[in-house]
Amino acid sequence: MLVTLEGLDGSGKTTCMDALQSADAVPPETVFTREPTTSWYGEAVRRSIQDDDADSLAELFLYTADHADHVANTIEPAIETGTPIISDRYSDSRYAYQGVTLSDRFDDAVNFVKEIHEPWTRPPEATLYLDIDPETAAKRSGATNKFERAEYLERVQSNYERLIEAEPERFIRIDATQSEEHVRDAVLDAVETVL
Repeated sequence: MLVTLEGLDGSGKTTCMDALQSADAVPPETVFTREPTTSWYGEAVRRSIQDDDADSLAELFLYTADHADHVANTIEPAIETGTPIISDRYSDSRYAYQGVTLSDRFDDAVNFVKEIHEPWTRPPEATLYLDIDPETAAKRSGATNKFERAEYLERVQSNYERLIEAEPERFIRIDATQSEEHVRDAVLDAVETVL
């Protein structure tokens, strides 16, 4: 089973991942992973994130290469052995974020990005969406790069809502404006239920 954590930058995904890795309710064999990955593909993505002038289409394909490597070398092997996987970000991040950066090039950029992934990605069984308003997200994340600015995050949030509306049975919405302890407990409860 593949469970993903999604949400705007600053919503608390990394904090929740840390809590999940030490939680008794999570099977000890669980694979914890993230996107961008720690591979050289992921490093290329991180370099691109810091470059305000990076071409948005080229950037999408960097993310896509990282995702392809992640699916082939981490996700599919775990699934084949029946090992649970929890990923901090996954394909929905691409749909939501690159759906904004490419909106000036494609009439329906979210769908364009989804179509690129469709033939080979592996959708998650459950996605925990840490829901937070863009202003709070930008403040928490420090707005240190182009993807963390409130006006950009407003559009990303709209894309996430579109994804949730299309697959409401897959998404579990968690109010990430509450205390860190409350959010962490809600994520732990949701993962325990799903797994």
